[in-house]
Amino acid sequence: MSIKLINIGFGNIVSANRLISIVSPESAPIKRMIQDARDRGMLIDATYGRRTRAVIIMDSDHIVLSAVQPETVGNRLTSKDGHVISDEEQ
Repeated sequence: MSIKLINIGFGNIVSANRLISIVSPESAPIKRMIQDARDRGMLIDATYGRRTRAVIIMDSDHIVLSAVQPETVGNRLTSKDGHVISDEEQ
């Protein structure tokens, strides 16, 4: 299994293999998930003080906050024809 990395903005990178979901932070359930992760010490804030635009949910139960739009992160994950970019293709 090859390691796939995805840029989430400002030079921050997460493992695409460990990613479960990329969602908007606007809904109340997502806001509760963020607060719960903060309370448990499982929140990673990669916004550099900017507005949170994407919430990345990882399979390790970590929540990553990004200042990049969810669509942008998703587009970085997939190539033009819709399949996941592997490290051999880059």
